[in-house]
Amino acid sequence: MAAVQPSAVPGAPMPGLGRALIQAGRLTAPQAEALQKKSLNDKQAFIDALLGSGMMDARELAAFCSTTFGYPLMDLQALNPDALPPKLIEPRLMHGQRVLALARRGNKIAVAISDPTNTQALDQIKFQTESSVEPVIVPHDALLRLLTELGKDSEQAMNELAGEEGEIQFAEEEEAAAAAPDAAANEVEDAPIVRFLNKMLMDAVGMGASDLHFEPFEKFYRIRFRVDGVLIEHAQPPVSIKDKLVSRIKVLAKLDISEKRVPQDGRMRLIVSPTKTIDLRISTLPTLFGEKTVMRILDATQAQMGIDSLGYEPDQRQLLLDAIQRPYGMVLVTGPTGSGKTVSLYTCLNILNKPGINISTAEDPAEINLPGVNQVNVNDKAGLTFPVALKSFLRQDPDIIMVGEIRDLETADIAIKAAQTGHMVFSTLHTNDAPSTLTRLMNMGVAPFNIASSVILITAQRLGRRLCSCKQPVEIADELLLRAGYKQEELDGSWKPYGPVGCERCNGTGYKGRVGIYEIMPITPAIESLILAHGNAMQIAAQAQADGVKSLRQSGLVKVKAGLTSLEEVLGCTNE
Repeated sequence: MAAVQPSAVPGAPMPGLGRALIQAGRLTAPQAEALQKKSLNDKQAFIDALLGSGMMDARELAAFCSTTFGYPLMDLQALNPDALPPKLIEPRLMHGQRVLALARRGNKIAVAISDPTNTQALDQIKFQTESSVEPVIVPHDALLRLLTELGKDSEQAMNELAGEEGEIQFAEEEEAAAAAPDAAANEVEDAPIVRFLNKMLMDAVGMGASDLHFEPFEKFYRIRFRVDGVLIEHAQPPVSIKDKLVSRIKVLAKLDISEKRVPQDGRMRLIVSPTKTIDLRISTLPTLFGEKTVMRILDATQAQMGIDSLGYEPDQRQLLLDAIQRPYGMVLVTGPTGSGKTVSLYTCLNILNKPGINISTAEDPAEINLPGVNQVNVNDKAGLTFPVALKSFLRQDPDIIMVGEIRDLETADIAIKAAQTGHMVFSTLHTNDAPSTLTRLMNMGVAPFNIASSVILITAQRLGRRLCSCKQPVEIADELLLRAGYKQEELDGSWKPYGPVGCERCNGTGYKGRVGIYEIMPITPAIESLILAHGNAMQIAAQAQADGVKSLRQSGLVKVKAGLTSLEEVLGCTNE
C-alpha cells in the first residue's frame, strides 16, 4: 500500500484528527505535535503515525471518531466484498486516499473511511461522482486489509490506467532524449507515465479530438479532449503524476523542463502508422497548482481533403474557386478561433500549389506542413514580424502570399500593396461576418480606395457539429422556424428538421464530426461604391443580400434543411 502524503506541512495547523483528540483529552498537545512531526518525517498520514505509536488501537480510534463526529460505525468483517458496488470510486482515488464505496442510494454514496477529517478525500469523491458523500467510520487496519485484497496499490492502478504498451512512436524522440539526456532517462524509466501519455494521445486521435487539455488543480488532475468543438472530460489521473507527465511532454517537444515560471511553446510529431503522421503543437502555462499543458492536433491530411469536403454550397464553392484563380487581389477569411480558417486557407493553397507557382506564407506558427510551399514562422522576439516577413517575400519573386493574420495597419498596408502589384494574397481577420471585415480594415486606417481596389472576396465561417447517423426527425413549430430565419414558402412540408439522439458511435452526444457554415461575399461594383463612400457594415450587409450573398445564419439554415445539423446548433453558432 502506497503511503498517503501527510496533510500538514511545517508551520501548518494541527491536522483535524489531532485537534479533535487534544480537545477530547485523549492526547496532550506535545504528544500530538510529536506525532505530527513523525508523520512529516516519515511521509505518512497522521492516523498512521498515531496507530503506529501504540497510543490508541484502530478499534478504539474508530469508536472515538464515530462518537465525536456523529458518523455511523461499521465492522468490516461482516462485509461481503463481492456485494460492493463496482467502479463507483476510481482505483487510484480509492487506494491513494484509503476510502471504499459501500453503497449508492440515489444521489448519495456511503463511503467507508477511517479518518473523517480527511476532507480532501471526501471532496474528491464528491467531485468525481457528482454525488453527496455519507461517511461511515471503520477501523483503519481492517480498511487497509480490505483495500489490499480488493485491488492493486496506487502504482499498479496507474499501470492499469496506462494500459499495455501501444503502437506509437514520436518522430523526434531520440533527438529529444539527446537534448535532455538525464531528464529523458528518468522519464523513460517511468514506464507507466510513458504508456499513459501514449494512451491519451491514441484515445484523442481515435475520438477525432482537436485538442488535449492537461489541467492541474489543488485536489485533482483532469484531462479533457475537445471533440467536435466541445470539451469533454476523459480521465482524472492521480495528482502525483502531473509533474512527471509535463516533463515527459516537454522532453518530447524539446522544451526547457527546468523552466516552470513562464509559458512555453513547442512541437512534436506523432507517428500513428507507417503511412500517417500527426503534428502536435504544445503550449504550457504556469497556473496556481502546476503547469497546464494544451496539445493541439494538427492533421496535415485535413488540407488534402479537397474543397468539396469542407461543406461549401455549390454556388459558394464556385465563387471561392473563381476568386483564388485570379492573377492578383486579396482573399480574406474571417471567423473566431477554432472556426476552421486555417484549414480553408491551406485547402486553397493546396489547390494552387503547382510547380510553376511560387507560394510563401508567414504564420504564427505554421500549423500544417505543405510540401512545395515556403512557410515561415514569425518570431517577434527575433524581429521577424509579419511586416518584416512580407517585405522579404516581395523580394523573393512570389506569385502567392499568405499572411497568417492581419493584426495592424502596417501588415494590412503591405499586404494590400502586394495585392495591387500583381500578387494573390490570402489572410485572416477576427471579425464576426464578411461585411464587418471591410469596416474593420477601415477602422485600422486602411484607405477605402485601397480596400476597394485590392480585396476581391471575403469568406466568413463557423464550424457547427454534424448530426450523427442516429439522428431522428423532430417537430419544431413553424413560428420558431420563421423566427430562426426561414421564409413562409420554405415551410411547405417537403422537409423535416432533424435532432440529436445519441448512440455508441457518437458517445451519446448525437453529433459526430463538424460541418462548415459559410458566408461568401465577392466584392461587387455596388459594394466597391459603398466602401468608397465609407459605408458601414449594415449598409454593406444589405447590399450583399441584394447581390444574393447568403448570411451565416441563412447558410446554416440550408444545412438544417439538408439534415446535416440541428437548428439548435445553427442558432448557437450564428447571429441574426
